[in-house]
Amino acid sequence: MHRAYKFLLRPTVRQAQALSEMLRDHCSLYNGALQERRDAYRHASKTSTKYGQQSAQLKEIRAFDPERQGRWSFSSQQATLRRLDKAFAAFFLRVKSGEKPGYPRFRGVNWFDTVDFPKDGDGCRWDSTPHDPVTRVRLQGVGHVRVHQHRPVRGRVKTVSIKREGRQWYVILACDEVPAEPLPATGTVTGIDMGVAHFLTTSEGEHQPNPRHGRRNAEALADAQRALKEFPRRKRENRTARHRRAVEKVAALHRKVRRQRTDHAHKTALAMVRTYDVIAHERLSIANMVRAPKPKPDTGNPGAFLPNGAAAKTGLNKSIHDAGWGVFLGILAHKAESAGRKLIPVDPRNTSRTCPACGHVSGENRPTQEKFECTQCGHTDNADQVGALNVAIRAGLVLPDVA
Repeated sequence: MHRAYKFLLRPTVRQAQALSEMLRDHCSLYNGALQERRDAYRHASKTSTKYGQQSAQLKEIRAFDPERQGRWSFSSQQATLRRLDKAFAAFFLRVKSGEKPGYPRFRGVNWFDTVDFPKDGDGCRWDSTPHDPVTRVRLQGVGHVRVHQHRPVRGRVKTVSIKREGRQWYVILACDEVPAEPLPATGTVTGIDMGVAHFLTTSEGEHQPNPRHGRRNAEALADAQRALKEFPRRKRENRTARHRRAVEKVAALHRKVRRQRTDHAHKTALAMVRTYDVIAHERLSIANMVRAPKPKPDTGNPGAFLPNGAAAKTGLNKSIHDAGWGVFLGILAHKAESAGRKLIPVDPRNTSRTCPACGHVSGENRPTQEKFECTQCGHTDNADQVGALNVAIRAGLVLPDVA
């Protein structure tokens, strides 16, 4: 199986400066390759430039600019060009499917935070000083950078990435051939229903509270964004010290919320795979669930629109994003695979409207957000638990009689 490890780097002042220069030069390479593609297509011949052609020019670029482009790993520069090629491939795919195209953009220095090394040992080396009790990663043009390795790395290190988050630097290892660590069987199965009032509810009726990390930090984030708005938009090198601190504060609060959400997802998923052998969940299409409602033109009043519930839908969408269902389900899938557990996604349609006792489907079965009352057989229960029961039933799990 595959697994990614993320560790904090502790570079010296000189190494941190070299890492920033590495990002700057890779960003310049990315933007230069994008400009070449734009110019080629704007030419009368409508020429298209591919990755192979741009990769072949790297040798000349490195020889022409040895102080900047020539310092860094050839393979990492190829990875940057592949990144641009993937952006164009996704652009043409969206055009072909009729979606909003979103032409690839030039990246500012603040918006280019990752450099990839496609192979361990080619421009980088994980655990470059095995004789030293302190773990280090060697990067071409930077040196041996100290790593805060808080857990062992299993499997074979395949690719290495360097990422900047605020003022901190991280190394991300993509490993394959990672051995599974199966947990002992518990003999229990469950279905789970994702929600907003409760983060999730199991078919046994256990509710996992929704931490609402975004809402709890909303006031502090709003204050930081108001303080940032007082400064005019300027390039990074032209910002004052107060302006830079305001930018960093907003970014730090966003990172805090994201980490809290991820930490909660990891802990909840770990508890689930330790408790259950088989877990069934709804196959959610979150992108469709948070889509804005279409406007309703007023036919009797040209240029006017009828209420379409957009305000209420905005609040619901915000709560769905804050819950982080997609993050949790992705982490749950990885932990289940590693622990030897079985994860079953099922069709989520009408799970909260179907009576688990008689099978009657009706929107009137759920008179309130929390209450379920079947209009045909009179079965009553918590609405979220009913949804979890129906998820488990659709997955074919053996559950107690709910009649």
